[in-house]
Amino acid sequence: MTVLQTAGRGLLASPVALALLGSLLVGSIILIGAGGNPVEAYAAIVAGAFGGPSQWRNTISVAVPVVAMALAVAIPLRAGVVNLGGEGQIVLGGITAVAVGTVIDLPMPVSLLVALAAGAAAGGLVGWVPALLENRLGVPLLVSSLLLSYPVVAFGSYLVRFPLRDPGTGLPQTPTLAEAFRMPTVFGVGAGLLIVVAVVVVIVMIDRRTPFGYEVRLTGLNRRFTEYAGVDVPRMVTRVMVGGGAVAGLVGAIVVTSFPHRFIDGALIAPSYTWTGLLAAMLARANPLGAAVAGASFAALQVGGFGMERATDIPRELSSVLQAVVIVILAASIGVAGRRTRKNEV
Repeated sequence: MTVLQTAGRGLLASPVALALLGSLLVGSIILIGAGGNPVEAYAAIVAGAFGGPSQWRNTISVAVPVVAMALAVAIPLRAGVVNLGGEGQIVLGGITAVAVGTVIDLPMPVSLLVALAAGAAAGGLVGWVPALLENRLGVPLLVSSLLLSYPVVAFGSYLVRFPLRDPGTGLPQTPTLAEAFRMPTVFGVGAGLLIVVAVVVVIVMIDRRTPFGYEVRLTGLNRRFTEYAGVDVPRMVTRVMVGGGAVAGLVGAIVVTSFPHRFIDGALIAPSYTWTGLLAAMLARANPLGAAVAGASFAALQVGGFGMERATDIPRELSSVLQAVVIVILAASIGVAGRRTRKNEV
């Protein structure tokens, strides 16, 4: 009995568990107030995300960019650095991959690897600039990373509307990529899933098994102490920003080389991959593996929201409400836990 009580207290004390339980409770109250049945609604969300092969494929197609963007945020956030330039990084990565596929003729799979590498390099470049501005000029990285996205996104719109525009259509989109630059499918699922899984494994190994990963975690806990210990923190900030930007650029390349195999103006921004990934990274408190799990959960919640809307009269916006409630309760519970810790120390 004592063991069960201890486990129960540990579960209730967990900020993540409190956030999830709180979101379900608040969502149930909203559903009841709107005349809906919470049990039916949550069952429809699960069925809409995992009810069959087509639902699974839809969830995976959304989870791939969301999970990768969560990693793009979690990498610098692990060191206490907030990267808000994901939209510019993902857009430049996508348009660069398409540009490479347009001007270079290479055999498969070298062609696809080159396009993906070019997209990652472009995203890493966008991540490097804010770090340079902070280290050399003292410009806050939080501000510069966000503001830099606007001209980068505008540059991508210019390219897709003029030099790289498909002349056969009146839409702001590029021509479809050649077969050699298209992402293959494995068991009906894009190979981008395998790439993202590999990225997750590499990042988790670096985070847990290398001295650099230890230094990054230590910097996130206490930057001043890390500097006193002799770690070159500005150089580290540059490396994590380039790494996060490279992952975001890789996401853009994966999306455009997947169906419909072209860059469409606004298609990488409208789904809010960047901001959903930011929420997932915050929910996981910058833990790379936790960010990947949270990103996949948010993707399932989004896809399940559409299924819920089809099966019931409840709008899919409820899934966004649940995401928001999770973050609010999580932030509040972490704040309360931190306050209790400080009082105990005193």
